This record gives sequence, structure tokens and C-alpha cells, in this order.
Amino acid sequence: MKMSKSIWRGALALVLCLGAVQAAQAQRRGEAGAIFTDSLSRGGFVLLEAGRAPTIVVDPADAAVVRHAADDLADDLKTVTGQPVSVSDAPAGKTAILVGTLGSSKVVDALVAARKIDVSRLSGAWESFVIASVDRPAPGVDKALVVVGSDRRGTAFGVYEVAQGMGVSPWAWWADVTPKHRDKLFVAAGVHRFGPPSVRYRGVFVNDEDWGLYPWALKTFDPERGDIGPKTYRRIFTLLLRLKANTLWPAMHHTTAPFNSDPENAKLAQEYGIVMGSSHAEAMLRNNVGEWKGDPAKFNYATNPDGVKAYWEERAKANGPYESLWTLGMRGIHDTGMVGPKTMEDKVALLDKIIADQREILAKTVPGDVSKVPQIFVPYKEVLEIYRAGVKVPDDVTIVWPDDNFGYIRQFPSAEEAGRKGGAGVYYHLSYLGYPLAYLWLGTTPPALVQEEMIHAWDKGARSVWIANVGDIKPAEIGASHFLEMAWDIDRWRGKSQRQFLADWTGRAFGPALGGKAADLLDAYYRLNFERRPEHLEWQPQAENRHLSSYTPDEVNDRLRAFRKLTADTKAATADVPPQLADAWFELVEFPIRVSAAANVRFFAAERYNELIDKQQAMARSAGGAAVEAQTEITALTDRFNNQVAGGKWRWLMPEEPADSQWRIYRARPVPMPGGGLITDPAPFLAVVDGNAPAGSPIVEAEAFAANSGWRLVEGVGRGRGVMLADAPGATLTLSVDVASADGRRVQLGVLPIFPDGQAQDIAFDVSIDGGAPEHVTLPRKVGSPAWAEGVLDNLLKPVVGPSLSPGRHTVVVTARVGRVGLDRVRLVVPEQVATHENH
Repeated sequence: MKMSKSIWRGALALVLCLGAVQAAQAQRRGEAGAIFTDSLSRGGFVLLEAGRAPTIVVDPADAAVVRHAADDLADDLKTVTGQPVSVSDAPAGKTAILVGTLGSSKVVDALVAARKIDVSRLSGAWESFVIASVDRPAPGVDKALVVVGSDRRGTAFGVYEVAQGMGVSPWAWWADVTPKHRDKLFVAAGVHRFGPPSVRYRGVFVNDEDWGLYPWALKTFDPERGDIGPKTYRRIFTLLLRLKANTLWPAMHHTTAPFNSDPENAKLAQEYGIVMGSSHAEAMLRNNVGEWKGDPAKFNYATNPDGVKAYWEERAKANGPYESLWTLGMRGIHDTGMVGPKTMEDKVALLDKIIADQREILAKTVPGDVSKVPQIFVPYKEVLEIYRAGVKVPDDVTIVWPDDNFGYIRQFPSAEEAGRKGGAGVYYHLSYLGYPLAYLWLGTTPPALVQEEMIHAWDKGARSVWIANVGDIKPAEIGASHFLEMAWDIDRWRGKSQRQFLADWTGRAFGPALGGKAADLLDAYYRLNFERRPEHLEWQPQAENRHLSSYTPDEVNDRLRAFRKLTADTKAATADVPPQLADAWFELVEFPIRVSAAANVRFFAAERYNELIDKQQAMARSAGGAAVEAQTEITALTDRFNNQVAGGKWRWLMPEEPADSQWRIYRARPVPMPGGGLITDPAPFLAVVDGNAPAGSPIVEAEAFAANSGWRLVEGVGRGRGVMLADAPGATLTLSVDVASADGRRVQLGVLPIFPDGQAQDIAFDVSIDGGAPEHVTLPRKVGSPAWAEGVLDNLLKPVVGPSLSPGRHTVVVTARVGRVGLDRVRLVVPEQVATHENH
């Protein structure tokens, strides 16, 4: 068939476009395979061997962060090979590692002038770099590994990429991941190009540090200072660079001295190339909890604009010379709503004035055009409603959309919002302190959910700023890595499952064989804890104010049996961990799995004790014994983390949740343990748990559909294999359910509490049973409401639809009325279960 010129041109344009996209994806990840090989390959060379080490060459005129990265690389080389490596301004042997930034390094600029390396795609690029093997790069040097950055951070990222290439994890210090020893380092011939990143500003928020990072810094890591200060931040900055991140919102609770109270902190951030910002509650880089010294009632722009403006101007003058990300707007002191105006109209008007005044301050104090100074506006909590009511955010300011604190992004940018000069971003929680219950203890947000939300946000245009709240850092190692890897290269995990990501991440840390086992264990860990986090083992009170769960005894047995199997599998895998990886394995795999399992046994066994003590005393006392045993295990594991792992390096970092009575309204209460005289051997209770439980309410997982049009499986989220997600209105999913008896069962849908696409506020879909008229179902997504609270704690909404069903097979058809409806399962419930649900 002859192709017309217009069709041919269109096809060619499509091919070229796809090629450009693929090239960009490949460049962000790095081209041409591995930097290092296990043996000498064609065109490659020996960089280091016994008695012969390269010099790392850095121009003294290059940025300070480049020298810091080079010094770290020298330490990494010694860790991997055992040989000392020097950093100098000139090579001193036949091999060298040449490091430099375009225009700031004489050695690099000389290589470019001599056409030894192609930097045509680097010039003017953001945070990009090239790693290449070069022959005869300088007089007396036969071979060199060259790292060239487009800017100072690009160069630093390139140096840390070399470290990762030889097996040094970004978490080598923070999680004690010991790299594999190498006697020789073989460099592969070729050029590797990286960048620019998918997201311009990528970083984390160190938050709620009262119970972990702060006491650790105070008592263990920096007792001379007795606080989180430059010594601790230096370690955080280095971690960020190793993760190819560039932005930090610093610790801000009342226990910690404000970041800018010590000028050395900001100077150090500038030295490391870290862009400092501040949270949604801390406009203009101010820490209101620690820095507003006046009457709290005067932190009111409606009544005290001059006082507040002077407070902001002071910080702008001090930090204006540094690279910063300025937060605009205003909220109350410590994560409360803006004080002053009462009506929505007045709130909008005041916020418009505040932003205009803040811009005026920046124009006077920060060098350059104010429209080019990085600024963000975060419509967090109540601010989102004010923004929706008409706040005029300047076009060059990035709107950073928040999640609902539980991993579900509240709103995605419209095409108009995404097209603004400042673009859009996301503020996302991997840790949270607040209503209805906090989760500060363990990292349990499944990577599958984060991936679904963040890739969709990027596709919608949120490409300027990504910030993840990571709490004390250490409980969120895996989640932080995943979040920042996507921010660097959005397509790295697109289309990949949670299990595939975990296998890759743990393989890098522990090697392929052990990493595969760790991936299986962690995949199960995330799935079980998604059903209910260990910090969320508290339900609304029922009979006699007991905080009983909504699970049936059979469901409790199923859950505990799964956790006990996971614990047994973890202990079996632990036996294969080599001594040099034992600390990392405990911190990253064994501890979170075993502690979360023990927390579940503690809670549900204590619940069983309460339920049975008046009618089955022997079994109740056995359950009490299991609860006490689980509590003992939690205490022992926590003690091991704090006092034994890595020689006590992490002492005081890991508290047992709840660590104290602070913010107790947002934290599950301690589970009362039966006294020693009220408990017996746990074995009888555990035998019931481990036995074959009778069949509960019939459940059909959504992925077991009979027909599907427009829904896709998201593995790792929800129960079963995952959740079926409708990307657009009109998508239909058909499921078959079998009713065994005439007991009045109805259909209960398990719906993911995700927010619909675009600007929609409610989940909306139709349900037709056996070809009947569609029933319209609308589930409001009002953050802060009781229904929302129940949904995020269960990670499930449970509407009951349709009539009572007769025995036999029935067909259920679900049709999305908005984009992004997530169906987890269909369950058949009896009338009393319907009443219980409706009472909630």
C-alpha cells in the first residue's frame, strides 16, 4: 500500500518523537551499560589493583560540593578495595579519575578543547553528567575515568554514581550496607550520559524528629552539640546527593533548634549544593515554632502585618545569597490554620496580599529577577479550600499539591495549572503525625501506591518539585529511595511491579540471591501492613468502650497466621545472611517485619483475651500469654536496634511506638497487658491461629473478573494481587459471585480511598447486579470527615449495594463515572455485618 506524504511525515514525526523520549529515558538512567566490569573487557582498563591506585583529580577552583564528593569517593574506594586513594589537583600515575564541572575545571575544559570527550548535550543542562573512559587524557596518564558535570550538582551526582557503580549503596552509612570487597577495579570502555532529571527539585522533609533523629543526635551522634546541627546535616546532605536529590525541608519541631538559628547550617547547605526550603507551615524559610518569639496571637497578618513582614524580611536578607526554595503563603504556628480572617472571602483577600508582600520582600533581598527565584505555594489542609476559592498564585510560583497525609494525592493539576510557568509539584507523606492516627514507627506505605500516585502526578504535569515527608529518615529508607529514583527518572519503574522494584533495590544492597528473598519478604510485609498499619491498631470503641477491631475471629486468625509465616520465613532467610551484611539486614528487613508482626500478635491476642475472659478462661489466658510474649519480643528487638546493631551506632534512634504521651490524641494507645498471674502458655492460642480457619464471608478479588473494559491491575496495593483501577469514565468491570445460602447476603464493594482524576471531589461509579438498573454510588472524599478517616485507616471504603441475593451465581458490573476508581474486591456480607458497617 502506498503511503501518502502527510501520513509518511506524521509517522516519521512519531518515530522521531518516540526516539527522543527513549533517548531521554536512557540518558537519565545512563547509557552503555555498567561503568565497572568483573574482568578486563575490550577497550577497558584496570583502574586499581594491588599496589597501584589512581589519583582523583579535582580543580581547586571547582565548587566545594565537587571536592566533598571526591573525598567521599576516595573513602569509598578504600572501603571497597582496602587501598588508600588521594585527591589532588594533578594526576600522579598512569591512571586517574578526573572530576570537574564544565567551565569550572581546567582539566575538564582541556579535555573538551582537545575533543577527548563529547559534552554537547551537557552545556546548559540541569544537573546532568557524563562518565567516560578516556585514553591519554593528560601527559603521563594512559587511562582515565572522567566525570564531567553540567553544573556543580551534576558533577557531584556523577561522582556518587561512580561509587554506586562499584557497589557502594547510597545507604552505606545510614543503613550500614557493606559493599562487596574488590581486589581490582576494571573500567569498561564507553560513555555514560545521565540527566537531566525528570523533576527539577527533588528532596525530603525531616519531620516529627522528637522520638528518633533528635534524641539520637542529642545523645549519640553529636552529644557535644546536643542537637541536630551541622554534623548531622552534613550526613543528611551527603545522603541526598548520593540519592541524586537536591532539596531539604529541615527538622522543625520544638525540640530541635531551628535550622537557621545556626548560620553554619545554611552555609553548609550552600557548600553541599543543597537547596533549602521549608514546610507548608513555615513561609519564607522561617521556623515559627522556634523563631517567632513574640506573642503567638500577634502572628496575625490581618492585625500585625508590619511585625510579621519584618520577621520575614530578616530571614530573606540573611538567606538571600543562598540557593533556596521559598515557601509563600501563611498558616498558623505549628501546622494550624491561618489566624485572623473569618470568612472565606476575607481569607482569599488576605492570602493574596500576603503573597504579594512576600514577593516584594524577595524582590528586594534575593539577587536577580523575582520571577526567576524558586518559589512554591502548598495548598495543604485548609489552604486547599482557600486556593479553590480563588487565591491568585503568581504564574511563576510552583503549586505543590499535597496528598491527604496517607498517600493519596488530593488533587492533580489541571492542564491550565500544569502549564503555568512555575508548573506543579507534590508534597507526599511516607510518615505522618496527625488525625486520625499517626504513623511514625515503621515505613509501611507500599511502593506500589507511591508509584501509582507519583507517576500519575508527573503525567499530569507535576514536574517542578517533589518533596517526601520521611520522618526520622531511617524508617523510610526503601520508600525514600523509590520516591527519589522516580523523581530522577520517572520511567525507571513505570510499568514495573512492586516486587520488581524491591528485587532491584534489595539486590543492590544484598546481592541477587539474598535480595530475591528480601524482596519476597518485604512485598508480603507491605501488603499485610497496607490492610492495617501497625500504628493503626486501634478502632472506634464498641461495647463497653473496648477498642475492638472490626475483624471477625476467622479474619484475625488469617492475619496472624500470615504474619507468623512471614516471621518464620524471615528468620529462615536471616540464617543465610553473611556477617558483613547482618546489621543492614536487621535494620532494613528483619526488624520492620518482625516488629510489625509482633505488634499485630500483641494487639489481637490482647483483644482475644478481652473477648474470652468471661466465657473461655483457659483460651483467654493463653491469648494473654501470646500478647505478653509479643510485647517482650518488641522490647527485645527495639533494644537490639538501639544498643547492639552496628556497635550502638543508632542508640536512641528507634523508639517503641507510642514512645511517649505527646500528641496522644493522634496515636494509638498502649495495649494493656494481662498481669503475670493471668496468663498461661501461648501454645493453645497460637495453635488455633495456625490451624485451618473456617471459610468466612465469600470474597471475590477484583482481579478475578469475568470481563474487563478499561480497567488495569495495580499489583501490591490492596488485598489479593492488587487493585483494579479504571483510568477513565465508562470503564466497566464484570465479576461473578456465588451465594451459597439464603441468609440475606448483600454485595459489599471494597474501594480504594484514592482521589479521582482531575478536579473531581468524589469517587463515583454505577453498580448493576444481574442486569438490573444501575445503582449510582458516590463516595465523598472530604479530608477530615469520619468516612475519610475510616477509609485511610482501613485503606478501603466499603459501600454495600443492591438487594439481598438468592442462592446461586450473580453478576456484578461496576462502571466508573470518573477517572481513577480503584476496586479491590467484592464481598458478600450478612445483614448484621451491613448494620455494623452502617453504624460506623
